[in-house]
Amino acid sequence: MKKILLIINLAFFIPLLALQAQETTLVEVKGKVTDQDTKESLPGVTIQVKGTVTGTTTNVDGEFSLRTRLKFPFTLIFSSVGFQSQEFEVIGPGSNLNIALVTQTFLGKEVVVTASRMEESILKSPVAIEKLDIRAIKETPAPSFYDALENVKGVQVLTSSITFKVPNTRGFNVPNNFRFMQLVDGVDMQAATLGVPLGNAIGPTELDIESVEITPGAASALYGMNAINGMANLTTKNPFLYQGLSVYQKAGINHVDGIDRNPSLLTETAVRYAKAYNNRFAFKANISYLKGTDWVANGLVDQNPQNLASANPRFPELAGDNNPAQDQWSRYGDDRQARQAITINNRGVNQTFNVARTGYLERDLIYPNVKNLKLDGGLYYKLNDKVEVGYGYRYGVMDGVFQRGNRIQLKDVSVQNHKFELHSPNLTVHAYYIKENTGNSYNLNPLAYSLDLSHKSNADWAALFRSELQAQVNNGADLATAMKQARVIADKGRVEPGTPEFNQLKQTVINSNNWDVKSAALPNGAPNGGAAVWQYSNTYHGDFQYSISQIKWARVLVGGDYRVYEVQPDGNTFVDFSRPLDQRTVADANGSFGKSQYYSKYGGFAQVTKTFFADRLKLSASGRLDHNPEFSPKFNPRLAAVYTLAENHNFRGSYQDGYRYPALFEALSFLNNASVRRVGGLARVNEGIGFLENSYTLASFDRFTAAVNADVASGMNRNEAALKNRDVLQVANLPTMQPEKVNSFEIGYKSVLLNNSLIVDVDAYQNRYTGFLGQVEVAVPTSGKVGSDAAVIDMLTRSRQNRYRVYTNAKNIYKSYGGSLGLTYNFYKRYTISGNANYNTLSKNPNPDIFLTGFNTPKWVTNISFGNREVVKNIGFNVVWRRQDKVYWESTLANGEVPAYSTIDAQVTVKAPALKSTVKIGGTNIFNNRYHQFAAGPTIGGLYYVAVTLDGLLNK
Repeated sequence: MKKILLIINLAFFIPLLALQAQETTLVEVKGKVTDQDTKESLPGVTIQVKGTVTGTTTNVDGEFSLRTRLKFPFTLIFSSVGFQSQEFEVIGPGSNLNIALVTQTFLGKEVVVTASRMEESILKSPVAIEKLDIRAIKETPAPSFYDALENVKGVQVLTSSITFKVPNTRGFNVPNNFRFMQLVDGVDMQAATLGVPLGNAIGPTELDIESVEITPGAASALYGMNAINGMANLTTKNPFLYQGLSVYQKAGINHVDGIDRNPSLLTETAVRYAKAYNNRFAFKANISYLKGTDWVANGLVDQNPQNLASANPRFPELAGDNNPAQDQWSRYGDDRQARQAITINNRGVNQTFNVARTGYLERDLIYPNVKNLKLDGGLYYKLNDKVEVGYGYRYGVMDGVFQRGNRIQLKDVSVQNHKFELHSPNLTVHAYYIKENTGNSYNLNPLAYSLDLSHKSNADWAALFRSELQAQVNNGADLATAMKQARVIADKGRVEPGTPEFNQLKQTVINSNNWDVKSAALPNGAPNGGAAVWQYSNTYHGDFQYSISQIKWARVLVGGDYRVYEVQPDGNTFVDFSRPLDQRTVADANGSFGKSQYYSKYGGFAQVTKTFFADRLKLSASGRLDHNPEFSPKFNPRLAAVYTLAENHNFRGSYQDGYRYPALFEALSFLNNASVRRVGGLARVNEGIGFLENSYTLASFDRFTAAVNADVASGMNRNEAALKNRDVLQVANLPTMQPEKVNSFEIGYKSVLLNNSLIVDVDAYQNRYTGFLGQVEVAVPTSGKVGSDAAVIDMLTRSRQNRYRVYTNAKNIYKSYGGSLGLTYNFYKRYTISGNANYNTLSKNPNPDIFLTGFNTPKWVTNISFGNREVVKNIGFNVVWRRQDKVYWESTLANGEVPAYSTIDAQVTVKAPALKSTVKIGGTNIFNNRYHQFAAGPTIGGLYYVAVTLDGLLNK
């Protein structure tokens, strides 16, 4: 690891030597900036020396002072949200400038960086890109800037928790989105072991965010692996340009209908302070704290309906609520791992029923309250007017609910980030270290199993159920009534939610990291297994980007990065694979579970951009080579063109490949969850086990079991029935895991029309996925190879087979396509109406795959907003309507239809310039239209808030 740190440090510090420049005499430029229309002073205007890192801002009186050692002449760029940017050339010393800025009424003037890793007009971006700047963030009715992403064209945001929201674009949406990258000031915010960016739980505060850029679709050619569905680039405020003290206080209320929880207060407090000295040294510090009552997942949809082979299709009276094999969305411990086959004699006929254990509701297993603390700060120093270096520290701790294969209660999850950076007009270097600790988190599924198994083993519970069921039937009860009464008797004595015994046992289980559930109940109701999620990882990363200015005929960018994930074995989720198989989950005498496991990748890219025909045609070609030692090197190309017709009409087209390396959990997990081990798909995980080559698919196992039960009911011996139906079993033959690949083609058109008052933005795409990564559950026989008689007989008995849920590649090729239309119209004074319509769909494959791919994206999502940032002086408003089509949701946790829904958000903003304050009163889903976004996800209602911001304090 010392070598890794040495490489990253060298990558950061060596460029300092090359960038030192001869300094000239220090000069000072002063001035004042006003509003041309009102003649009032403009505080907070950014003044940047063109082509350098030097800049400052105006104070509360609109005045500025800038010191620099640059030679004359140089150009100053004056910019402020809501005003047209203005350039002014300074030709000599002693300048005292008076600059009047003109109100910006034209649209489409934004400059973006993310699409090409260099500044360019948003109208001439080679791929689709959306941007939220400071003004858009202030005007959104969403309770935070991160929530506002849901209304951006092409973006779908899943709310897993108040503190945990996951954006996605262009399909294959899941609450743990491995395919969407999130950068904050150049730092990839992915939590290594959880495998996803933790929403904005460890990101910028409301006061420190400057802009958000969203690029839908593949971005691997420039940003490397994992950005194959899109990326978000969050940029915070520069302390040289945004100085002073700012304070933010929000108070809101949710659960207003009292259905899931009592009406609850949600509060968020944030403070930011930044200061610069002599335009040479600056620092900033942020703190934010949010607390509230979380949304509740309470969907009780049965995803094992009576007509399925895994339920009881031969008994119509056991349909619906009478189904004893129910597997409900938000109930845990009632799925196939706790399902029992129970046989009774019903009026002279032997009948076998599938019966699930009762389990526990999610609302009884989680903590209702959530919190999120964020701290960050930075020190920045300008070596000269061309080079700036900095150090940043970021810390976040959060609660919430996260969904992967199961729902996980995140409790006291913490992430720390140390970052060193260097910026110059041509070179950017980052070196950072991220430390992740999942704190006191726990998994709801093994928790529910352990609670039930601490009462009775599955065998003992089934025996009691069978005895009472037989008695009820003998007494003349119908099947439905008999089943319900049998459950009451079998559950008698188990711990019930709300009791001290339940709380004590729950606390014991979630404090244990051993998920190996025992087959029999332990004495005195002792906990049968654990549920703790204790994961610890470190991420080491270095990257650079250099613009080769010596090449005059084109803009050339080169760059590279190197990353290493280090995960500490916990004996549960991650293990030391160098150990013998039977020792991987066993701790040493000193409590260690073995050596750290490493997972690395590195790569480099080059991009050439050239314009033709008086800048009307822009062509760019990018190529990136990435390597992970677990796989062969992968090449990601991108070709793009933008053509400007008649000044305002911009047509674009692009083609690119993108690869995604398996995330750490997909590659190296080894988790025993309720007697089903979730395993990574790398070959070294499979060694000595055989889940890749010696297993049956669980889907065929269900069909096999139903066929055997039918033959047994007709009088056949069980072993004979198994051998008769052996061909029903399907050998899995899983491939060794490979990176996932997408080929992406996109076309688009963007224009500003009607005297720069209407923006039209259209795009269409087609994606082709090869080797799509997902999970398949398989059964490995313990007595022989698949296909043998012994292996078939093993499938009759749970104890003679090992179950694995394996990350592997799909066998089919998947094609998705879609498009979006965005319109923004600035009419009559400052009134603006904007909207977007987004369409996404997946082409069907003629043959079923080994697992459900889960496109999970509505065909149509529509947003419309109407507002005026200043309908009368200092008062503005905005209203947003959003609608989403119904979608059939597929995942390893839950399947089912998610109904269509629509919501209305609204806000009114009142500014008090004399008090340097802004008050925003608003709400999301203001009519409290209860909805959920995904199967087993929380039910979301209205949230109403008041937010007060004090800005520009202590800025003299």
